[in-house]
Amino acid sequence: MFELGLNLKLNDFALIFQRPKAIIVALCGQIILLPLVAFAICNIFHLSPLFAVGIMLIACCPGGSSSNVFSMLAKGDVALSVSLTALSSVITLFTLPLVMAFSTDFFSAQTTEAIHLPIGNLLKQNLLLMFLPIAIGIFLNYKFNNTAVKIEKVLKKMAFPALMLLAAIFFIQHFNTIKTNFLILGTCVTLMLISCILLAAGISRLFKLNQKERRTTIIEVGMQNAAQAIAIASSPFIFNDGRIAIPAIIYALMMNVVLLIYVGVIKKK
Repeated sequence: MFELGLNLKLNDFALIFQRPKAIIVALCGQIILLPLVAFAICNIFHLSPLFAVGIMLIACCPGGSSSNVFSMLAKGDVALSVSLTALSSVITLFTLPLVMAFSTDFFSAQTTEAIHLPIGNLLKQNLLLMFLPIAIGIFLNYKFNNTAVKIEKVLKKMAFPALMLLAAIFFIQHFNTIKTNFLILGTCVTLMLISCILLAAGISRLFKLNQKERRTTIIEVGMQNAAQAIAIASSPFIFNDGRIAIPAIIYALMMNVVLLIYVGVIKKK
């Protein structure tokens, strides 16, 4: 999140006024469409409440900062991608608690094992781990641009390996549970990814976005901040249950596989 802030300028938030259609279509796909698809998949596959909450958590998180790199590789609209990532990070500060409160209540009713969501702690952690690092990054970029560029060059190389390391640590910790449930959870997250990619492509064409905007919308809808989902699931102040993080671990893997295939298809064309 800090690395994302170092890339941002205040003008990036103004893009919503300059190109509202592209911004609104992509945000609707990410913030409304994705949780609806995730909720439908959880119910269709009758997932256990803990795993269902984990999948809903992924769907509620903002776009990952790696989406900017994927947009560049796919010859998409990088400026749009940066703005979408910034805006979704702010908007989900409010939407994530609302959707997760509903999801927790809904899926808890299906089990004797209570799943408690302390909304206040969730808001505080999101402000601390999301909003504050972004704000500090934007401030450094604005006041000390040269320093921000140097720091960003280092962090840019570390962000993706750090996510993979985080996922690997949880994979090792919960190996037996992942091994037992990988087929069903892998199917669910992959189906969620492919469904959202196809739906994002459909609504992009419906609203006549240009080719670069369509590619970026597809990537932004498909690429969520898995690290944040893992942080919320495992946080001792929120869920404090590594099992809820398992869907995010599998998602982190499948997200990159599916979107790299998408980028590969575009490059081949």
